[in-house]
Amino acid sequence: MNKASRLFCPALITPKNAVVKQTEQLSRSQKLLTELGLVKSGSNGTYQIMPMAQRSVDKLIGLVQSNMGLAGGQKISLPILTSAQLWKKTGRLEGDISEFYMVRDRSGKQFLMSPTHEEAVTAMLATTSPISYRQLPLRLYQIGPKFRDELKSRFGLMRAKEFLMKDMYTFDVSEETARRTYATVSAAYDRLFQQLEVPFVKVNAATGMMGGSLSHEYHYVSPVGEDILLQCSSCGFAGNSEVLESSLEESSTSCPSCKSTSLSTVRGVEVAHTFLLGDKYSKPLGATFLNTSGKPQSLVMGCYGIGITRIIAAALEVLSSEQELRWPKLLAPYDVCLVGPKQGSKEQQPAEAIENELLGNIGELCGHQELLHDDRKELTIGKRLLEAKRLGHPLTVVVGAKAVQPEAPKLEVHLSEGDSLELDISEALKLIAEHSQHKRDLLLGRFEQYKEKVGHQL
Repeated sequence: MNKASRLFCPALITPKNAVVKQTEQLSRSQKLLTELGLVKSGSNGTYQIMPMAQRSVDKLIGLVQSNMGLAGGQKISLPILTSAQLWKKTGRLEGDISEFYMVRDRSGKQFLMSPTHEEAVTAMLATTSPISYRQLPLRLYQIGPKFRDELKSRFGLMRAKEFLMKDMYTFDVSEETARRTYATVSAAYDRLFQQLEVPFVKVNAATGMMGGSLSHEYHYVSPVGEDILLQCSSCGFAGNSEVLESSLEESSTSCPSCKSTSLSTVRGVEVAHTFLLGDKYSKPLGATFLNTSGKPQSLVMGCYGIGITRIIAAALEVLSSEQELRWPKLLAPYDVCLVGPKQGSKEQQPAEAIENELLGNIGELCGHQELLHDDRKELTIGKRLLEAKRLGHPLTVVVGAKAVQPEAPKLEVHLSEGDSLELDISEALKLIAEHSQHKRDLLLGRFEQYKEKVGHQL
């Protein structure tokens, strides 16, 4: 069980009547996460994640790893530093490299602090003893920090210079099998975003500097998004405007899917991207396998990224209000916050007996690590409740004066959606059990009963 009195959560305290000078444009999620002490700003464009937010990061990592495992992924770790020579071989140092962090070691060799690892993982396979076609497909992924020297780092974790990312690299014997791998990993991505229950869109995308023949982006729709998407209100089709406008004739403004003219623009935050790369990296770096004839042949690649910290910030941006966080159920730092009576109140002694009983009962239902006990009894119930609501706990249970009244004692239960209920103990425990079952259903991929809350297309 976790106690609020021991939780390191350095909230920003603004003196009364103080005038706060705004030096940058803040997103809703950035403002709430920093005000409430879940994230602290480091140097420009970098962020320090505090214990409560780290719980959410760890939960998302676990969810991503589970889905990558179902897609046949094997986890590895690659060095952050990648030789610049590898990037020269693939031609990726020939364009604009202003976003790359470049360093030299004491002998003068140049390295990148990797924004992505296509070259590194392909070179690793190129130096591996001959790979047989029997070992393929190979699906390797890692979760770790990436670096980009953003010209305008803003909106907190959504556009930072250092960020946490899951990147998978796949290797196949042919374009045909690579497309099957693409479908398998894409299905795992679809499942992950359905589990998070935040409406998302999956759009056709440009391959850009990554190269390749096929690409899709996953977006959360938000006014702070930097990508412009075109959406058809008739059939639900959505696409990156850059791609659609280049493929449509100038005179055509119709949907490429249903030919309707009901196209409108929305802004999206890109949270994941998939690419079919072909031999763009394997050919120049000499990554081959032995085919059925025993002859070397270039590996056919794909790469698949998910922004871990960006998903958390973008999901909060979509779900939260101006004053209160609201988390995807599977990512909330805690499921339940239990608030007991104030110290010295006339109901303290009988209410604490109920509180202590609930600590055991709730812990058994949702898991003791998913229960936050706000034991700061020197604070009023109202002050603790206000903080719990701002932090966005899915369920906050209050044991106050109403819990010890002679007739029809009631607990106050506050939901992150904004509802407040007065329930007896058995009803409150049933609500917590239902929440825990909902989470289990999502983890098992049972989306049917919750489908009205989950959008695949706009």
